[in-house]
Amino acid sequence: MTIPLPRMKTAGLVNGTFIKTPSPHVVEILGLSGLDFAVVDMEHAPFDRLTLDGMIFASCAVQLPLLVRIPEPTPVAILSTLDMGAAGLLVPHVDTAEQAKAIYAATRHRNGSRGFSGSPRFASYGTMDMKHSMDAGEHSFLMCQIESVQAVENAADIATVDGVDGLFIGYADLALSMGLESPQDEQVTRAAQRVIEIGLAAGKVVGMFVANTTERDKFAALGVTCFVIGSDQSLLRNAAKALTVPVAKA
Repeated sequence: MTIPLPRMKTAGLVNGTFIKTPSPHVVEILGLSGLDFAVVDMEHAPFDRLTLDGMIFASCAVQLPLLVRIPEPTPVAILSTLDMGAAGLLVPHVDTAEQAKAIYAATRHRNGSRGFSGSPRFASYGTMDMKHSMDAGEHSFLMCQIESVQAVENAADIATVDGVDGLFIGYADLALSMGLESPQDEQVTRAAQRVIEIGLAAGKVVGMFVANTTERDKFAALGVTCFVIGSDQSLLRNAAKALTVPVAKA
């Protein structure tokens, strides 16, 4: 089974966080928090396939939809992640419409290139016939990260690719692509605003990473509706730091 994402185009503002700690308990705890979804970060954190399987198993237990940021958009990575029952993919470094088309094709059995087996979790372990299993595979959410100068230039073409549900702005790598060392540089902000406008005009979900709710509200006013706010690491660190703040004496 797969725990689907809320229908992002109609759900209004949705809030999630990155998970960078390879422990199913983190998913289980976050599932009790009221978050709309979470993103397992296989690109920048130490996850292997077996650990990821446990994370998705935990998401089913607590009904928390999980996106997975895969380390690279290979057919093998896409197939195994979706077979495990991930709600969808956050794909880094999508620079062209051609890449987006190939990625989408790898997510679909029908008119695509995704291999089929009825035995994995997404197909309820062989309890569904082939047609219904393939139907189940049609609901994965696909968000492409726009995080280079080339990607910004091609964002309109990427947004028009059938099957791309959203554009996700990768601030840090976008800054690097521009030869900058601060994601807060005005050039990065202008590029991000351009992507927001393109995504909204194409009827796509626009998402981004933010550090806190203040930053979220700033971009929500521009039409961004999908936010990954911090990570399990930053949430834990900030909560621990709050305990060390001295209490003012009367």
